[in-house]
Amino acid sequence: MKTTKFHALHLAAGAKMVSFAGFEMPIQYPTGIIAEHKIVRSGVGIFDVSHMGEFFVSGPDALALIQQITVNDASKLTPGKAQYSALPRPDGGLVDDLLVYMLAENSYLLVVNGANIEKDWAWVSQHAAAYPNLDLTNRSDEFSLLAVQGPKSIETLQKLTSTDLESIPYYGFAEGTLAGVPMILSRTGYTGEIGFELYFTGDETVAATVVSALFDAGSEHGIAWIGLGARDTLRLEKGYCLYGNDITDDTNPIEAGLGWITKLAKGSFNGSDVIAAVKEAGPTRKLVGFKMLTEKLIPRSGYPIMHNGAAVGSVTSGNQSPTLGVGIGLGYVPTDLSGPGTTIEISARGTTFQAEVIKIPFC
Repeated sequence: MKTTKFHALHLAAGAKMVSFAGFEMPIQYPTGIIAEHKIVRSGVGIFDVSHMGEFFVSGPDALALIQQITVNDASKLTPGKAQYSALPRPDGGLVDDLLVYMLAENSYLLVVNGANIEKDWAWVSQHAAAYPNLDLTNRSDEFSLLAVQGPKSIETLQKLTSTDLESIPYYGFAEGTLAGVPMILSRTGYTGEIGFELYFTGDETVAATVVSALFDAGSEHGIAWIGLGARDTLRLEKGYCLYGNDITDDTNPIEAGLGWITKLAKGSFNGSDVIAAVKEAGPTRKLVGFKMLTEKLIPRSGYPIMHNGAAVGSVTSGNQSPTLGVGIGLGYVPTDLSGPGTTIEISARGTTFQAEVIKIPFC
């Protein structure tokens, strides 16, 4: 397994390490997932997400390639702006979801999920072959990535940089220096809280320097390392999709609730005809959020979703919500059962437990 440049720091902090996306990563620290979750909701936490992939695309054909392989309209980007997008297949399924950053004219950064780096690189490279005037580079192994998230994140980070972080809008970024290290400071994240993602290169000494500075700057707010366990509960409370669970090669963006990033008006792109047909006809199923009506069950991925005694779908993501104190989840159901207030059942342990479809975010 690979390790990130923060591996020794995780061990020193008492992290429980697990295999994730080919890396040994921290799932939680001694305080536990619920405590970590609450730190991010009330103060500031640090996530090591260096397993993510970074592809750089530059040259006169860079925009044309990105327009062909993504669902969003990258022509709307300007330098310093990013957008959430996805890589569609010709059949309308999704290879992955990703972030697209416009660094400068004819220069972009694609940030992909760590578990999909090889798959995505092969996919992007295959399509790049049709565009002779571009340069495509996979720099995933060079970059470290920290997500500093929570209501006290800007106050913490501003102590360490001369870049005016308040002036950077959501899904905006700046190239600057923090703790003396050059980096991309991106106002993005996967928690639903204010926060920044910090992209930088350098060895373990550089990584330790940045982390030490962050802990000093955030000490008054109880800053702490946050593991993958709390990352999952935080994103689930906001209804954010997880690739491999809620979106896959077999789901299209319309049924997954990602119509808002799917810009059919931009012109033809991979799978656009299939996606347009689904939008026109209406999807036969939809990804919904649900809340358990009993405290006796924590829904888990793969549990059947039932209605009137028949299986109608399955849970794609589920967990106990630390904020709400009940089980919540995501799953696909027939469109006629997708309205908020619809009662469904989750099957587990040889019986069923009532749940209610609700509008996301959960809280």
